[in-house]
Amino acid sequence: MSARSKARKRALDILFQADVRGEQPATILAAEAKRAAGEPARQASWLYARDIVDGVIDNREAIDEQITTFAKDWTLARMPAVDRAVLRIGVWEILYNDEVPTAVAIDEAVELAKEFSTDESGAFVHGVLANIARAS
Repeated sequence: MSARSKARKRALDILFQADVRGEQPATILAAEAKRAAGEPARQASWLYARDIVDGVIDNREAIDEQITTFAKDWTLARMPAVDRAVLRIGVWEILYNDEVPTAVAIDEAVELAKEFSTDESGAFVHGVLANIARAS
């Protein structure tokens, strides 16, 4: 597994924890930063995970607006917390990270949804992100 794939999993964990606990992602991010400092082997994945979480925090309103616009008949509150976090990561990579090709961002998000969410989540995440990509 690539360092970026590992980073996406770490970012998913941080965003999911913040959502479920009702805490700010920055709080969870700070705790994770302390833990990562003591684990040099995870340094490569940590840096990109932090970029993702910081990017989601900085652009949260616009990201959520995109998700709400393109998630037909689904509100953010109605989505599983994992799907919300995966979609936020995918939207950030598509709209705010020029280093990641759109197809890679979508594929990685779909894989995260398949691994950590419901049976239907992969198709749902793909549909939302593909529509966002086409519109951008």
